[in-house]
Amino acid sequence: MLTQEQAVEIRVLARQGMGIREIARQMGCARNTVKRYLRDAEAQRYGPRAPRPTKLDAFKPYLCARIEAARPHWIPAVVLLREIGELGYEGGLTQLKDFLAPLKAAPADPVVRFETSPGEQMQADFTVIRRGREPLLAFVATLGYSRASWVRFTTGEDTQTWVACLREALAAFGGVPKHVLFDNAKAVVIERDAYGEGLHRWNPSLLDLAEQYGFTLRLCRPYRARTKGKVERFNGYLKGSFLVPLAATLKSAGLKLDADAANAHIGRWLAEVANARIHGTTGERPDRRLVIERAALVPLPPSAQIVPMRAATRRPLPVESLQHPLSVYESLLEVRA
Repeated sequence: MLTQEQAVEIRVLARQGMGIREIARQMGCARNTVKRYLRDAEAQRYGPRAPRPTKLDAFKPYLCARIEAARPHWIPAVVLLREIGELGYEGGLTQLKDFLAPLKAAPADPVVRFETSPGEQMQADFTVIRRGREPLLAFVATLGYSRASWVRFTTGEDTQTWVACLREALAAFGGVPKHVLFDNAKAVVIERDAYGEGLHRWNPSLLDLAEQYGFTLRLCRPYRARTKGKVERFNGYLKGSFLVPLAATLKSAGLKLDADAANAHIGRWLAEVANARIHGTTGERPDRRLVIERAALVPLPPSAQIVPMRAATRRPLPVESLQHPLSVYESLLEVRA
């Protein structure tokens, strides 16, 4: 019996035009199983029982971090056992070795940076601009082929905000990619590897959105932020080229940078600066590559409506005011990764 996540992926792959034979190969199951799940939507209700918690669970993030820090070398299991024992682990060595075995066999950096074909992938992430009593975050979505990006500023990153931002991003791009790659945010994934390695338990709201729009959910590996390198690099560019200069301009006018102010000006910056620049990796303008990529995107579902970016309600800022060197402004705004 397949999990609900696998059943959704089968239906999404079928909607993307993939044949039953290829779906069965990719999912690692029989063709008759694929046919049954496509025929019987009720089959997704049943899945394997969630794995029982173990004494090692609380120490897995520490172990993953230690392993990645040591690569390409390897820390013996007995050494790691001693380390987590000092942290309170009361389990045995066998359980630890079983957990470490697939990690030892994994390549040092399997998905650091790669190019995707048009319509293949979108990377989505939240980056923190300001913490504290008046938080400010930016949702960033970047298409893998064109490097075209879309941004929405918020004050939080709960599941409802994730869903709303994803809807707006896909509407802005004018279509749906085959896959959307996420970080390991709690609002996105409930439990990694819940049904086995690479088989995660997704937040139901995200899973419903994926089925409605026809994309598959993908997760980057823990402690491998570079897996989402395209969107991660854009986050730094966004802060240096847009946010810091904007904050300085607003401050000189007696105004404060908040989500409304940032959203009022981000549309023009994306259209005239970010997506119109010559990209450092592709050597081309993202907006021109987007024309090619948009033709490969899956059409938006009928229920989706394109929501235009809200026009600026304050005095428009000249583009030049957003292009000064970062060093001029970096002391005026707290910018954290």
